Amino acid sequence: MRILYINNDGGGFAGPMDVPQGTTVSQLFEQKLPGNKPEDFLIRVNRQPAAAEQVLQESDRVSITATKIAGA
Repeated sequence: MRILYINNDGGGFAGPMDVPQGTTVSQLFEQKLPGNKPEDFLIRVNRQPAAAEQVLQESDRVSITATKIAGA
């Protein structure tokens, strides 16, 4: 299934990506930002705050934005 992934960490980028059916927000986070803590990021699906176990749907728009910036 295809979603739009928007990464606002560092340089930031956006683009479509394929994920398996039944992928949760926490699984996507772990895949894209391994070793990071979810509590250090604002994670939204379709502009709404997302729960860790929320299952992603076709065409969802997922954004991950750091809330703590190193050196700031």
